[in-house]
Amino acid sequence: MGRILAIDYGLKRTGIAVTDELQIIASGLTTVLTNDLISFLKDYIKKEKVELFLIGEPKQMNNSPSESEALIIPFIKKLDNVFPNIPIKRVDERFTSKMAFQTMIDSGLKKNQRKNKALIDEISATLILQSYLYSK
Repeated sequence: MGRILAIDYGLKRTGIAVTDELQIIASGLTTVLTNDLISFLKDYIKKEKVELFLIGEPKQMNNSPSESEALIIPFIKKLDNVFPNIPIKRVDERFTSKMAFQTMIDSGLKKNQRKNKALIDEISATLILQSYLYSK
């Protein structure tokens, strides 16, 4: 089995999380600058087998796409062109940033540590991945 890799795509930074090879545990991997994302993924996939990409799907409360969806669609097309043999699934990402922030509070991080937006992005990707694993 290969890993599942979750992506919390952002304009500046993108959070990434992965499963173990048995696809049981979701772990935050890193946050990368969005401009470096494809390059990072190419390097990662040379070292690890990735079976599936999960990409957060931002939605409004009324279930309509959020405005950031317009940035994600071109990325998905590029991802599909670069990695045509790895399927892509979308996962509702509503509330993941709020949940990530709450996770930071619950884990005892100090106020200045909670301002680390890169960490929030990584935790958000982990929450997207964990939600997918629960739904399987």
